Amino acid sequence: MNSFAAFMTKEFYHILRDRRSAMILFGMPIIQLLLFGYAIRNEIQTVRIAIIDQSHDRITEAITDKLLSSGHFVLVDTFSSDDAIEEGFKSGEITEAIVFEAGFGRRFVREQETSVQIITDGSNPNLARIVLSYTTAVFMDYRASLLQGDEEGKGIAAETLMLFNPELKSVYLFVPGLITVILMLVSALMTSISITREKETGTMEVLLVSSLRPYQIIIGKVVPYLMLSFINVVTVLIIARFVFGVPCRGSVTLLLLESLLFILTALSLGIFISTITSSQQVAMMISLGGLLLPTVMLSGFIFPVSSMPLPLQIISTLIPARWFLVIVRGIMLKGTGIVYFWQETLVLASMTLALGILSIRKFSIRLT
Repeated sequence: MNSFAAFMTKEFYHILRDRRSAMILFGMPIIQLLLFGYAIRNEIQTVRIAIIDQSHDRITEAITDKLLSSGHFVLVDTFSSDDAIEEGFKSGEITEAIVFEAGFGRRFVREQETSVQIITDGSNPNLARIVLSYTTAVFMDYRASLLQGDEEGKGIAAETLMLFNPELKSVYLFVPGLITVILMLVSALMTSISITREKETGTMEVLLVSSLRPYQIIIGKVVPYLMLSFINVVTVLIIARFVFGVPCRGSVTLLLLESLLFILTALSLGIFISTITSSQQVAMMISLGGLLLPTVMLSGFIFPVSSMPLPLQIISTLIPARWFLVIVRGIMLKGTGIVYFWQETLVLASMTLALGILSIRKFSIRLT
């Protein structure tokens, strides 16, 4: 019994002395709890709305004030016509548009029935449902407050319209997100493992002392995976279109070019990971654990970034998938062009350039 107790004590000391094991045992649960606790949220912090008020009466003004005073809605613009609505959604300027018909207040009082049109962005069905429920609750609350003293208050009908995804198909949400996750993991994981394998087997040292320059080694490593990942993109898009029925309303050529840029970003990240690790096991752990969780949780794939606390929103800006997700959803579901997401494209290009320079410098340091 004493020997068994001594054995257990030795195991405890062994685990606690190993910093990596202690980090996994005590650090990972805390990190996961904080990440999941803050990131997995269905509440909406800010709903950017545009209002088209064709009535301009005291009732529409009262409803608008009630919406804005709820703390969830922020008035971005007051459009003068319906034509600006779609542009607002395509640019990502607004999350919802509310259209009061002409004579809204008059019909509300005299005819006991009137209607308001609520338009949301169906390219993210989960977000659209939540925003719609918030808005409907405000309208129902206003209607209930009038019913207490005025029976003529009944009769507000909310006509809802989901742009880009009228049937709110969940596959429209998941397919673009899965394309992003698959490309990120496959490109970064395979590249990092490939280079660290050469380190372990010693062939990397041969390359480093050869006549090849560092950038030539990196390009030689990147090009095959770039081509194979591009084939993956084409395959995934074909499956998305013909198996799941997800349309590509924008330019296919632009989507492929943007996908190439994202693949380059992921490959650069994979090479950078390989430069700071010395074994395939560590590279795999970083690629899977360090990229999979943030890509799924913080990119806006499932949970809206705007609902997260500010520190997580700031961290999410470092995740390439967040920017590519905006691009791929814009092209596939909204049919938008480069003018709507040039900033996201510029961010991805900058990340690729920065990671490429850092990787080349790491290789150069090894040469010296």
